[in-house]
Amino acid sequence: MDSLTISGPHGSIPLRLYRAAAPQGARTPGLVWAHGGGFAWGDLQMPEAHWVSEQLAAGGITVISVDYRLAPVSAALSASEPARPGVLFPVASEEVAAAYRWAFDQAEQYGIDPDRLALGGASAGGDLAAGVGLRLRDAGGAQPASLLLAYPTVHSALPQPAAELARQIAALPADARFEPDDVRAMNLNYVGDPAELGNPYAFPGGHDLAGLPPTFILNSEHDSLRASGQAFAAELALAGVDVTVVREPGTRHGHLNEPENPGAHASIRRMLAWLTGPAESRPTALGGA
Repeated sequence: MDSLTISGPHGSIPLRLYRAAAPQGARTPGLVWAHGGGFAWGDLQMPEAHWVSEQLAAGGITVISVDYRLAPVSAALSASEPARPGVLFPVASEEVAAAYRWAFDQAEQYGIDPDRLALGGASAGGDLAAGVGLRLRDAGGAQPASLLLAYPTVHSALPQPAAELARQIAALPADARFEPDDVRAMNLNYVGDPAELGNPYAFPGGHDLAGLPPTFILNSEHDSLRASGQAFAAELALAGVDVTVVREPGTRHGHLNEPENPGAHASIRRMLAWLTGPAESRPTALGGA
């Protein structure tokens, strides 16, 4: 693992580079990765960033993990910790975009095949990755080979769950549920201005998704936020984007933060299969959500 710092639109951006286990001189697939944490928490050391990156690197993927700037913590967002200043949208989004462009430009130096450089993230990081996918689509230039979104929340308002998911949510303890009002408060805390809730780069769900690259969505089974991942998969398919969506059995939201969880290891295997498999062999139909 190498710690790096690059220049970004809002100052320096710390990165961690996890080199793939690969033969000398071989070019490997790559992944620019954004951790989750409700936009206001998380860091490069959390398992969802560090452990995931280590596991993917051991499987042949060079990972660039991005330490994007966090949104503030306010009393309205968390009553259990002191208020903390932070930054609002579009800062984190622009930093992840800058990290992707840097990784693409430097790919060969770090043994990455630039044609196999993906972009991804988990939870709020999945939203950042999807929004940056739209930024890169609209800007032209370097485009991700694919998107990898783990239990993403990509809508400004949490979609209504299907009947099956509603039953799963009802069985969850109260502290494991994400209520619609909580999701709105988290999202508003990220953007600051209610008008920005409709910005597709902030929350791409419900917007024009045509032209995005092939996308893999990994949902947790027992997770209120699966409603967003499922809805986004359907929207991608309707926009003509090749999409694969799977549901990891027996898991709750954030299961990649639990290295001891067998479901986390199963998800790593799914992610590796997506990132290392040839594009022409990837499933392109909507799978189980």
